[in-house]
Amino acid sequence: MPTFTVFKGNESGVPKKETSTRPDELTGDQVFVRITASGVCGTDLHHKHMHMGLGHEGVGVVEKTGPDVKTLKPGDRIGWGYNHSFCGHCEQCLSGNDVYCAEHALYGEADLDQGSFGSHAVWREIALFKIPDSMTDIDAAPLQCAGATVFSALHSYKTQPTETVGIMGVGGLGHLAIQFAAKMGCRVVVISGSESKKDEAMKLGAHEFIATRGKTELKVEKPIDKLLVTTSFQPNWAQLLPILAPRATVFPISVAAGNFEIPYMPMLMNGITVQGSLVASRLVHERMLQFAALHQIKAVIEVFDMTEEGIRDAMEKLDQGKVHFRAVLKPAA
Repeated sequence: MPTFTVFKGNESGVPKKETSTRPDELTGDQVFVRITASGVCGTDLHHKHMHMGLGHEGVGVVEKTGPDVKTLKPGDRIGWGYNHSFCGHCEQCLSGNDVYCAEHALYGEADLDQGSFGSHAVWREIALFKIPDSMTDIDAAPLQCAGATVFSALHSYKTQPTETVGIMGVGGLGHLAIQFAAKMGCRVVVISGSESKKDEAMKLGAHEFIATRGKTELKVEKPIDKLLVTTSFQPNWAQLLPILAPRATVFPISVAAGNFEIPYMPMLMNGITVQGSLVASRLVHERMLQFAALHQIKAVIEVFDMTEEGIRDAMEKLDQGKVHFRAVLKPAA
């Protein structure tokens, strides 16, 4: 019975090295993967006190396949993200919205004995994605959740190249959203608290940058058609609603506790849509990887060792807001 390393959360909030064991023979469409890189996501911080395998931005190499695996073979490079499984035959799956399947297996809810923080894992082929040849494992890792999340909000809801896209927050999600929106041909307006990230945002593809701190009124060259809120705190809607175009769509895509609140009458009178959006479905995830490879979209990353010490350092820096956009773990040499 193969035994592999898994780094799990616990009551202390400091991940610990443990092991997980699987039967000798894989069944169905199971795939045994050797992990070569893992992103560290803000969602991992929410689960660090749970006794579960951490990590969901995984990249690895196929080592063995089950009898029902159709397309993957040993040696293939693959990635996986937030959703590990779905039924494949319900209305949501058949319409290409498998992430909303009632039988989905999401990170933090299922497969708690393994994650992308570890040496190996066993996943269903249906939830694995081939990594483009031009993309390194390190670069691919943050795309499995952060990249998929922002791309899905833009792509699944028919963003047009003639639209103005607002990105609120220049962090792990926001800096990727800027790149995707710009490469889609959109005019990109970045909204941030201060001017500190202006130069970097403009280099990533922004066309306009607005710092909000100390301002009661914001001005933009052109109203925003779609607004991606990537901050973990509630926006000041009194500032933002006046710069949205009529019938604009707001996507609150970062994970935050509490209720989402927005002024009722301005939303009603201007036909504003608030659109929930989870991570990407299978098709959209595959399109995201191909689009990122074609346009050389990459996260700005800091690399840490996949050890107890390396994981602790990465998660502490992330929790303190000191990671420069995205942290990626790699197996220690």
